[in-house]
Amino acid sequence: MLKKIALSFLIVVSVGTASVYGGKEWIKGLVPDKAHFIDLKKTTTTDLPYLTTDIPSNRGNILAVVTNTDSMGEGKRTGYEHTELARAYWVFVANGFVVDIASPKGGKPPVVVDGEDMGAYDYAFLNDTAIQEKIDNSIPLTEIDPRDYEAVYFVGGKGTMFDFPDNNEVHRITKALYQNGKVVSAVCHGPAALVNVKLDNGEFLIANKTISGFTNEEELTLIPEAKDIFPFLLEDKLVARGAKFTAGKTYLEQVSQDGKLITGQNPWSVWAMSELVVKELGYQPKTRERTPEEFSVDLLMTYEKSGLESAKTAVQTQPESYQRVLIVMHAILAFMQFEIGKGLDILSLASQLRDLTS
Repeated sequence: MLKKIALSFLIVVSVGTASVYGGKEWIKGLVPDKAHFIDLKKTTTTDLPYLTTDIPSNRGNILAVVTNTDSMGEGKRTGYEHTELARAYWVFVANGFVVDIASPKGGKPPVVVDGEDMGAYDYAFLNDTAIQEKIDNSIPLTEIDPRDYEAVYFVGGKGTMFDFPDNNEVHRITKALYQNGKVVSAVCHGPAALVNVKLDNGEFLIANKTISGFTNEEELTLIPEAKDIFPFLLEDKLVARGAKFTAGKTYLEQVSQDGKLITGQNPWSVWAMSELVVKELGYQPKTRERTPEEFSVDLLMTYEKSGLESAKTAVQTQPESYQRVLIVMHAILAFMQFEIGKGLDILSLASQLRDLTS
């Protein structure tokens, strides 16, 4: 997703910041060198103790559902979001759950892998041959017995907007789990699975429920023609079904919980959402070191809530813990939304991080 942002606005940002900060070498130096990314791509599960030590005994099964839709129209490829599956999968597995992966049609689902979004856990997931084989042979929803699962997780990705909302098997599984006191969760575009689910009392499942999902602002910033591409805008549809839509800051973490319904706004909400699922299932989530992308989102949230000086102070504590690429991309997002001062502020944070870690 962020790649599209960079392609659209990198030239504008480069020209503007070059005059402010002293040229293209400054801009180039904001992100780690190539060797950093080469090493990151080699990450395996054995490199991550969270995935290999102190795993609880089997606590039950969680169903992860991904889209089969691979196109949004001519030349517009889509699928499920790799990071949104990978991060939740690892949280569930590390906390003792078995994760089955299903899709409306079964078989190999299309995936969107954005290099700018990727962290160590995302590459470890991609490099695990057993997991990739499981994904390539996703279970058709017609073969799913909801009684086998403690929770369902609808993975995001723009493809979900096409094959989740009107799928009778999505409705069957979701209703059965929810009405039997199990957890229903979704992130980003994943809540598209919930918009048409009716309970036995005839009411929509999401009616009067607090819920988060990909916002209109997030959607239209990335795809101005979204209203013509998608059957609906997700925020609009959730509100139309009676949901109490709760939006956080654009492209930053936001998770909502309403009893057994747990939803996240965007890819940066997956870690927190997944751990809330574990907690709602009755377990204290296993201790985990926060990831560089989470530290970066925390920094950006500090900036949004408390301003630049507070963010600069926060940077001093653990400067090596941040994902500078993510911070730079959020600066570009600010430029896209014509928030020039904000964009320059965030770039100054990236510059400070570079200076502290060089």
